Amino acid sequence: MIELHDDGPIRTLRLAHGKASALDLELLVELERQVHDFRESSARAAILTGTGGIFSAGVDLNRLVEGGDEYLDAFLPALESAFHALFFCPKPVVVACNGHAIAGGCVLLCCGDVRLAASGRGRIGVPELRVGVPFPRTALELIRFTVGPQHAQSVLLLGETYDVEAASRIGLVDRVVAAEELDSEAERIASQLAGYPPDAFSESKRLLREPVAQLIRHEAEKNAADTRALWASASVKEAVAAYVQANLRG
Repeated sequence: MIELHDDGPIRTLRLAHGKASALDLELLVELERQVHDFRESSARAAILTGTGGIFSAGVDLNRLVEGGDEYLDAFLPALESAFHALFFCPKPVVVACNGHAIAGGCVLLCCGDVRLAASGRGRIGVPELRVGVPFPRTALELIRFTVGPQHAQSVLLLGETYDVEAASRIGLVDRVVAAEELDSEAERIASQLAGYPPDAFSESKRLLREPVAQLIRHEAEKNAADTRALWASASVKEAVAAYVQANLRG
């Protein structure tokens, strides 16, 4: 599901789960495990990237429809936990977006300290509301942190997807690079960050992201319960099933 490669102080995690690295329970659990292993390893910085022309297509809606409430009860905590582990990882994380980063895939992109995207490849955005699912609190706060208050409402509520240049203009991407240079540029930046004193970096990152942690912690249990109730409601189930039938099945 995730290919791992160590090169000196740099660890590369490559999403390789099916053709679209859709976020299902198994991938989320594995991603959190890999982030934990990275934190405990001697590696000084990580690169998160994808395979082919897709970074991640977001939540595996087919599994969501087929799995029912039992799957949902395991999936939602795993989704928030994986986002939390990656976003608050104290070591440097560079995300090299090689293609489409949709919905949950876009949230993964927003977890990076530096976010690169390959020129001319794919769409980036969070169309959750167009599909019919509400945002978990962690995902919403990570998007708001990334794009800032000037763009958060339009990005979250309109549910549009953007080409990489437009995504860069609104802050979803820090830098657009030529597709053939994506890996080397990610390695260059990761090496730069790996050279910083680790304690100074982790404390600076903690201070930058602590307001997000406070927002997520605020009424965390209530927020989780509200999200679960909405995702399990008849209206959301019907909307997701209709979307799957219209767009993801023959």
